Amino acid sequence: MNQTTIPDVQGKPDTRNIAITRVGIRDIRMPLHIATPHGPQPTVATAEMTVALPHHQKGTHMSRFIHLLNEAGAISLDGFAALHGEMLKRLNAAEGSILLTFPYFVKKQAPVSKTESLMDYEVTLIADGGHEDCIVSVEVTIAVTSLCPCSKEISQYGAHNQRSHIIINAEYDEKTPFALEDLIRIGEEEGSCEIWATLKRPDEKYVTERAYENPKFVEDIVRDVAARLNADPRIKAYRVSSENFESIHNHSAYAIIEHDKRD
Repeated sequence: MNQTTIPDVQGKPDTRNIAITRVGIRDIRMPLHIATPHGPQPTVATAEMTVALPHHQKGTHMSRFIHLLNEAGAISLDGFAALHGEMLKRLNAAEGSILLTFPYFVKKQAPVSKTESLMDYEVTLIADGGHEDCIVSVEVTIAVTSLCPCSKEISQYGAHNQRSHIIINAEYDEKTPFALEDLIRIGEEEGSCEIWATLKRPDEKYVTERAYENPKFVEDIVRDVAARLNADPRIKAYRVSSENFESIHNHSAYAIIEHDKRD
């Protein structure tokens, strides 16, 4: 059969008169490049790409999502809205969503020895909406260490500490310069102490003592991060959470703050 005569089943009309909120692909892994201040960084992203389907159309064209990812080039924060717009154009859709989740690496120097190593962070880029009202946000998971103020106060020596995950989801103004490292630094600076992939003994001493001198409850962490985001004019709305994986309990401590500055 000649390709030009193959029927377009997805494009046929549907008579049930029911629109679909979102339809597309999810959990597809693709090699991509992420634009960074130091040049494109290769990574492997897990993607979800969906569009709204009108009541009169039978299906969407799934292959077009994958073609778009294959042709995307280096993904950047300031170009993510344009990628979303191109998806809507190719799928002939009024609304849609893109989520890209990937590991992002930052080279860090240990605090005392200055040993360099790569620290990984889980990042999700999110674009959702229509041609004229696309909302772009970024979510970063930042690992830190936290030390319990109560434990320090009531103990004759020592205090329990734990690894914590700070998750910042921020909607930012695409017209102003913004980088993933900006959110990462805010999270790392508001834990009891940031962490590194490689530590020598002098570095371990620094981390232990720094955390002891800077105890924080999970409530303290989210409030301190929120205060930083409130003061940043590039951030329009945010959600920040912290989960402390408790070392003396069989459960986690958790807190979350959500705020839209436009309200």
